[in-house]
Amino acid sequence: MSYVSIEFMIFLPVVFLLYWFVVKKLRWQNFLVLVASYIFYGWWDWRFLFLIIFTSAGSFFSGLLIKRYEGYRTKQKIVSATNIVVNLLVLGTFKYYNFFVESLVDALGALGFMVDWPTANIVLPIGISFYTFQALSYSIDVYKNKLEPTRDIVAFLAFISFFPQLVAGPIERATNLLPQFLKPRQFDYAKAVDGCRQMLWGFFKKMVIADGCATIVNSVWGNYDELSGLNLIVGGFLFSFQVYCDFSGYSDIAIGCARLFGVNLMANFKYPYFARSIPDFWRRWHISLMSWFRDYVYFPMGGSRCPKWRTVVNNISVFVISGLWHGANWKFVLYGLFHGAMCSSYVIRGRKSKFEHNVGYNRLLPSFKELRMMIVTFTLVTVARILFRAQSLGQAFDYIGNIFSSPFHDQMGIVGTKMLLLCCMLLSVEWIKRNHNHPLELEGNGLLRYRTTRWILYIGLGLITLFCQAGQQNFIYFQF
Repeated sequence: MSYVSIEFMIFLPVVFLLYWFVVKKLRWQNFLVLVASYIFYGWWDWRFLFLIIFTSAGSFFSGLLIKRYEGYRTKQKIVSATNIVVNLLVLGTFKYYNFFVESLVDALGALGFMVDWPTANIVLPIGISFYTFQALSYSIDVYKNKLEPTRDIVAFLAFISFFPQLVAGPIERATNLLPQFLKPRQFDYAKAVDGCRQMLWGFFKKMVIADGCATIVNSVWGNYDELSGLNLIVGGFLFSFQVYCDFSGYSDIAIGCARLFGVNLMANFKYPYFARSIPDFWRRWHISLMSWFRDYVYFPMGGSRCPKWRTVVNNISVFVISGLWHGANWKFVLYGLFHGAMCSSYVIRGRKSKFEHNVGYNRLLPSFKELRMMIVTFTLVTVARILFRAQSLGQAFDYIGNIFSSPFHDQMGIVGTKMLLLCCMLLSVEWIKRNHNHPLELEGNGLLRYRTTRWILYIGLGLITLFCQAGQQNFIYFQF
């Protein structure tokens, strides 16, 4: 079930009313969340429910076994490792089997060995990377004694399958989300209203900006060998806004929706296009995934507490893995290598990548230096996004090559200009509200403190979202 569907507009209020006004006991609330989440997920393909149940059950019972073998560290390690391997094998089979088979056959063929190893017609279950990583974090944290295993299987299954963030995150940690399913939740009107505001902003970003950009981006990529260099640059910049508004829009909807049920999810984006370096960008973009890799891959490898060359290897390794997380294609490997190299350059040069203050600290506008750093960072991110958007490495290189070899004049007309202006407006709003969780969050002073002003804004954004939306596009991160 998609957020941008009539079914969800019916589904959400029904579940909300049942949750707060009919089913009031904690255990039954959790059971309702579980059933609603399975309906939400099974709406795409009910057969994949068996897969998420299998993944959830494996992590649940591994937690109990780890607790049972307390004091027997070797046995605990075997249980934890078995659960990790099984879950990664399931993920790898569905997501990477064909990729590795084709790559192996090509490599052997280059060496002169002709191998006929058939691929499989495998359908990728939606959201499998998200809920698999969420389940793995539970058993790893139990093994590391960061979390006591729960015996409440209903609460645990609800934690893994919580429908607001099930198919595209944020990838929650058990230490944050699971305890919220183990204690009574109280309805908080202020939080619920703020959740609705964040959802409205998310719908606007997705349906108006992301889908509007997608119309132009798809046209550019469909004819990139015939368009001018300027049009290809515009297409690249608009794709950066498309993927940002699409994914952060989903996260806004998910976080806001969760607050309707008294649940707090972690922030997944912190205005990433105001980043002043590539490392800064990755502290602001898809925070739940990158912090997952930091805690469960980078730190166990040694992190930065090792020789400089080893830190560089750790950095690049994590980014290559994160690239592969996005998809089974060599373009994603190169995408990860690019960002890993950019981040490692700070390690090699011994430069700090963290900033003491937020951008534009105590100022209305950024300094010239900050503006330059943001433009350079955004440009580098946009160049890498060509790899992200292309169907293959070859197409990505063709696109980049055509930018420099094609005539440099405009062919897009008013449509591209209108979307660029809309994206600039988005950046302006986010700059003004950069110290808030989302642009519609209320503050002590300002126009939004007046109810009339707020309702004019809500109704205006709602009408724009309903009547000015472009053709509906699937959320980009559903494919991961």
